[in-house]
Amino acid sequence: MAEFKQARVEEYYEIGEEIGSGQFAVVRKCQEHHGGTEYAAKFVRKRRHAGGRRGLTREDIAREVDILREVQHPNIVYLHEVFEAKDIVVLIFELVSGGELFDFLAQKESLNEQEATGFLKQILEGVVYLHSCSIVHLDLKPENIMLLHRSNPQPQIKLIDFGLARRLTDIVEFKSICGTAEFVAPEVVNYEPLSVKADMWSIGVITYILLSGASPFLGDSNQETLANISAVNYNFDEEYFGQTSDLAKSFIERLLVKQPKKRMTAQESLSHQWIQPRDKKEALKRQSSFINLEKFKVFNARRRWKLSLRVVRLCNQLSRSYHTRHDDSTDSLTDGETASGVDAKPQESKEPNAGMAMTREFLQDASVERLRVNGTEVIVRGDNSRT
Repeated sequence: MAEFKQARVEEYYEIGEEIGSGQFAVVRKCQEHHGGTEYAAKFVRKRRHAGGRRGLTREDIAREVDILREVQHPNIVYLHEVFEAKDIVVLIFELVSGGELFDFLAQKESLNEQEATGFLKQILEGVVYLHSCSIVHLDLKPENIMLLHRSNPQPQIKLIDFGLARRLTDIVEFKSICGTAEFVAPEVVNYEPLSVKADMWSIGVITYILLSGASPFLGDSNQETLANISAVNYNFDEEYFGQTSDLAKSFIERLLVKQPKKRMTAQESLSHQWIQPRDKKEALKRQSSFINLEKFKVFNARRRWKLSLRVVRLCNQLSRSYHTRHDDSTDSLTDGETASGVDAKPQESKEPNAGMAMTREFLQDASVERLRVNGTEVIVRGDNSRT
């Protein structure tokens, strides 16, 4: 179990402005008292009661910290140190100040596939490293793909938010229904054993969106989205993929495969001819094929609007909860305490394959949707309403 420094973070760092927030965490800039180096401090609220919903268990926080302490790669966010107080744990990260990759790309006037694959190559290199350590991220999505800085045309990618990540072993079979509905793999939906291939499905979805500005499985509800994923119901609509190369489509097709064993590995994806052209003809085709930036910018604007809407909704729900719950009346966020950028945690169970019979229930305290899959609780994130 991870050990944390038992001290007030303010003794070591000057805490600055808020730069991000989630359901159970707030992220603020901070500056080291000795040396002046800037970092990002993620204040995570610890759960006060075993049966409570507000905050994360120390076990969940420790699992994320253990994984982050193990990994060291240029494309993965670096954890510097960890502090613990009575009600919070503070994770000190390197400062990732360049914003989200999708926001950066949405500001461009044009983008060809050669430029796009440069970013995907960095993502894949980070994922190859994780998988070589038998670690599966389980929540790869645009919000978790950041830029260290924006100081050059091809900024350095950083993968963040390891709250759902797991270390896999050959001894223990791992099943979990978690993540963001739009990006989860069929084996997650169907409550089947998970492997690192679940991340590769998510990369396929991210690539599809990047090229076209459309989401391949998005339905009018989380239930419809999950049903589309389970059926692998997608296509390459000419309206969105009119300028897309066959190599790019091949890359996606080899990732959006229902059977994990037939899906490309991270290393195979990195060696695919769309990422690493085999000859000049393939390289030139990539240069002359363009991303549908018009559609992509519309998609990204809607995505940002939905994220903002969820923040407002969460604040309203937390406010109502604060005024109606006496036992939590002294547990409001103060002094920079936060919530983890993780909105959902894996619900591990020994039940058999859960199937697709679903009913819906909404949490009172959070912008998280709970579904029930044949009696097993499923937690998914996000407002997937189509606009």
